[in-house]
Amino acid sequence: MSDRTPAPVPADGGLAARAGRAGETGGPAETSPNEVGSPVAPRSEEPMIIQGGMGVGVSGWPLASAVSRAGQLGVVSGTAIEVVHARRLADGDLGGHLRRAYASFPVPGVAERVIERYFRPSGRSAGESYDKVEKFTLRPSRGLQELTVLSSYAEVWLAREGHGGPVGVNLLQKIQLPTVHTLYGAMLAGVAAVLMGAGVPSAIPALLRGLASGERVGYSIDVERPAEVQDPVAAELVFDPTELFSGAEVPGVPSFYAIVASHTLATFLGRDPVTRPDGFVVEGPTAGGHNAPPRRSKERDERGQPVYGPRDVVDLEVVAAQGLPFWMAGGYGTPQGLVTALSEGAQGIQVGSAFACCEESGMAPELRDQIRQHAAEGTLSVLTDVRASPTGFPFKLVELEGSLSEGSVRARRERVCNLGYLRVAFTDTEGNIGYRCAAEPVANYLRKGGDPADTEGRVCLCNGLLATADYPQLWHGEPEPPVVTGGDAMADVVRALSPDGVPYHAADVIEHLLSGLDGPRLPASDSAVGLAATEPARSVDRAASANADTARVTTQDPSARRDGEVLVAGSSSDAGPTL
Repeated sequence: MSDRTPAPVPADGGLAARAGRAGETGGPAETSPNEVGSPVAPRSEEPMIIQGGMGVGVSGWPLASAVSRAGQLGVVSGTAIEVVHARRLADGDLGGHLRRAYASFPVPGVAERVIERYFRPSGRSAGESYDKVEKFTLRPSRGLQELTVLSSYAEVWLAREGHGGPVGVNLLQKIQLPTVHTLYGAMLAGVAAVLMGAGVPSAIPALLRGLASGERVGYSIDVERPAEVQDPVAAELVFDPTELFSGAEVPGVPSFYAIVASHTLATFLGRDPVTRPDGFVVEGPTAGGHNAPPRRSKERDERGQPVYGPRDVVDLEVVAAQGLPFWMAGGYGTPQGLVTALSEGAQGIQVGSAFACCEESGMAPELRDQIRQHAAEGTLSVLTDVRASPTGFPFKLVELEGSLSEGSVRARRERVCNLGYLRVAFTDTEGNIGYRCAAEPVANYLRKGGDPADTEGRVCLCNGLLATADYPQLWHGEPEPPVVTGGDAMADVVRALSPDGVPYHAADVIEHLLSGLDGPRLPASDSAVGLAATEPARSVDRAASANADTARVTTQDPSARRDGEVLVAGSSSDAGPTL
């Protein structure tokens, strides 16, 4: 494995106080209070470009640092961060970056215990597997809590080192058990923003305030129950920072940006001060990773992909009426996409695919090279697979040889659930709580009361995504195959940055995206999620009846578009994207 991180940057910046909300510790005086219904003017202190938080390990500290240094919001992925760090330590902590960050952790003894447990000065020997990191439960061990908090802290610390730009962290509502500890570690390091989707993140604003207070907090965990159990089952993960991290102080409450796929969810979150975020990322179904399923249609196209229609369009006027800034995501990662988003009233855009293939990305170098080369040759393809993810949500697969996008590779892989991030908590008829995943061995899943239909076609995304980040576990002596994700427009986005398939950097992405701002702006769409400037683009078939329940969203030659037309599509499910 090669050292994918850049040389150490000067540490003269330390942990400068972050720019947070008005009236809270560390907040800027010029920020207006976040009041329900307050009008929004363009906010000069908000970023125009948010680098998407791509997990597992693709959005690491080198990428977030590069984006933040360029004046935009760099974001680290908090998903499985404790496993990522355990494996970096096992590989010898190339460059010494983790140990440098660990040395600044404010609670004595924590870093020393983690290093003693996981660090191997000479790295792993050939053919040696990574040590197992225990799975989270409602009562995690002290060692797992310390590893998670320290890892999240260090990832943000490194992303912030040597400059004063803001850094965010991305988490997933679907992956609940590590959330509190990951947030706490990031907040100790002065994270400026938290971004979260893949569900209804209504508890996060209060959780952030609770963690900043340094007091004991509880975080409710969703629990599935059998049909014969009528009443909801209450499960709570309790975290008291004074028990393990006494003396540590959180510098402030970070901003919270909820990732949503429907205006209904934006309205729900925005109407109550308790659940109200500081902004929204509005993500359509062309984005990489998980997508919300179509609201009504079960129709599939000729490749078996879900078909989205008018009921899946996000009404941006409703989103804007919440009085909060919002960013557009999913098909906006081009200069024209940024111009279009601004014309639609957005603060800017969130971009993933373009950054995933840059040199600062945590994606394995050989996978980045393959994607850039296929994009340059016009042979890169992305499939929205409705069965791959254990969550049941559609998931974007970049079709690469040797990856889990190939049926033969899936068939050869033995089912195993040794990471468990996409497990869900469940209860039996006697009230006992357990955990299950639709990608685990089928017999195990059925023994836990799971539906056999849920297991069909499922892929272990946890192991696959870690392999994509160049940390594959060895199973029977063979490395886990990768699973690569990207947006529908990945080929065109990457080809625009690297027409010859040569490497490029995060700064090149930002320069490219901002290059269209001096030109004329496109007319705004009908206040809906736009998919402009993506080649090929998706459009709602205008021949469909205006009052039809569904309309086919088709791939279309961009030359067939009318001049100035903003193509629309979106996702109305109350669950947003995940990994």
